[in-house]
Amino acid sequence: MSFVSLVKADICSDFKKAIGRSFDLIGFHFPPNLQRIVVKPNMCCYSDYSTGITTDPKIIAELIDFLRENISSDVQISIVESDASAVKFKYSSKILGYEKMSKEKNVKLVNLTEDSNEEVKVRVANHSYTFLLPSTIKDADLFINLPKMKYMEGPPEISCALKNIYGCNPYPNKFKYHPYLDEVIVGLNKIMKPDLCLVDGVIVRGKYTKKLGLIMASSDPEAIDSAAARIMGLNPKKIDHIVLAEKEGVGNMNFNVVGESLQFFAKQFPKRSARDKIRSTVIKIGLSTLRRLGLNIP
Repeated sequence: MSFVSLVKADICSDFKKAIGRSFDLIGFHFPPNLQRIVVKPNMCCYSDYSTGITTDPKIIAELIDFLRENISSDVQISIVESDASAVKFKYSSKILGYEKMSKEKNVKLVNLTEDSNEEVKVRVANHSYTFLLPSTIKDADLFINLPKMKYMEGPPEISCALKNIYGCNPYPNKFKYHPYLDEVIVGLNKIMKPDLCLVDGVIVRGKYTKKLGLIMASSDPEAIDSAAARIMGLNPKKIDHIVLAEKEGVGNMNFNVVGESLQFFAKQFPKRSARDKIRSTVIKIGLSTLRRLGLNIP
């Protein structure tokens, strides 16, 4: 069973203090001789952090300060993302504020689509996949996943730590993977499993955008996604990619909460209604059918 920390952090919070507390609660200790750290935020579109869809660059900036203060001022830090079918990193990094932040904090911005890589084969649910493993992630001494928590018009039903690794796939035309999205998400997590997950739940996108004031941390992406699902009013045992991830040994669906109460945040999260859930299920079935027929639905 894995630990998942829940820490209160509103818009005016000292994010660095909240980050430190979230790490302490799960008993995370930095390994010795760290030289290269990679951080993967959610930069999936051109909507800024105030929408609850993308990671707040201010939280990344506070994480960078925390890492340098607690590891070394000389540690090399890279912020990574890749191109997607409809989103280009060179534009999203500028629009979302990461280009400015990276210059202020003297960290690298790495487009994984342009990174050197190697082919890696992985099996998921008795199917074989070949993915490209970027050198920046392969060579990292510490890999930190910093996603958002939000509903998706499935599949998958939610996006959090496991889904965020999908953006580490350097292949830009990602729509080709959509017919097998659950398996692809799990496969990518098997070859690029983060050492630490830190969820930006300060502003969330549920049924609508809301200030939730939450920072979550865990060394287990499966556990943190299961906790996020519970906060969002969903049963992780009914979310395909979370169930498959546990079967494939990515992590543990069972978790222990440390810090604030899960129910405290679950009561505040802007959940979908029963009608919304039915609508989402219909959309999920429809999209899955179309994708299985080979249509390129983004």
